[in-house]
Amino acid sequence: MPRQTAKDFHPEVLQLFDKFVHGLIPRREFLKSAGKYAVAGLTAEGLLNALNPRFAEAQQVKPTDARIKGAYVEYPSPQGNGTIRGYLVQPAQAKGKLPVVLVVHENRGLNPHIEDIARRLALDNFIAFAPDGLFPLGGYPGDEDKARELFPKLDQGKAREDVIAAFGHLKQLLEGNGKVGVVGFCYGGSIANVLATRIPDLAAAVPFYGAQPAAEDAARIKAPLLIHYAGEDTRINAGWPKYEEALKAAGVKYTAHIYPGVQHGFNNDTTPRFDEAAAKLAWQRTVGFFNTHLGS
Repeated sequence: MPRQTAKDFHPEVLQLFDKFVHGLIPRREFLKSAGKYAVAGLTAEGLLNALNPRFAEAQQVKPTDARIKGAYVEYPSPQGNGTIRGYLVQPAQAKGKLPVVLVVHENRGLNPHIEDIARRLALDNFIAFAPDGLFPLGGYPGDEDKARELFPKLDQGKAREDVIAAFGHLKQLLEGNGKVGVVGFCYGGSIANVLATRIPDLAAAVPFYGAQPAAEDAARIKAPLLIHYAGEDTRINAGWPKYEEALKAAGVKYTAHIYPGVQHGFNNDTTPRFDEAAAKLAWQRTVGFFNTHLGS
């Protein structure tokens, strides 16, 4: 059976799914509203199942790949939740000190897709650390629905401090070259934007379809930004004009790309919202950006 894409779903179903995964509507409302678009024997539950991630099918780099070495590590976070736990991955045969990338997940914690993203970065000759924002609540539960239910229970102020603490530890990594960037997706994209306003020595930030910080905070940004938006993502894109105006006024170095015709989450290759062409281009740009700004 060919892999499903966003074009296989009615636009309204995609909008409903976006609201559901971001906690704007409950599951029962998605099922009720999406039911009218279920055809040819497919149920609303079937639509939801079709849109949910397929982690194993999309995995690009196995955890056992001999080219990398990965481990779960913990760092103290005194201003946050006390301790951060995450996945630290690096090339197995590194030569010299390497640049470091902080990888911030979507609103489901450190799931297999984000771990795979970290491993991909290791193959591109970076050290990558992906913290699990759900660690204070027991960690990613292995189920996307349960993860979505847990996420709103986080203290968001402490969660941000945890990521800031992670940056501090990564700056001091003996294997690192002292330059740390951040890439984040959805919730993680918003955190990447926040880190740019909070950390003066952040070397580079790449938010994928992340909510924008307050416009008045743009003046504090020192890091260059590479910003990726999905053309069909009206919810997130609504905040871009005001943010861009603030970036220009503050003299921030930024490049923004809006990929036409694609959905929020287009880089996530575990779901039908994935767009191969846009994701490939965005990732090439991301790796090139990090090579430029994080290199020794």
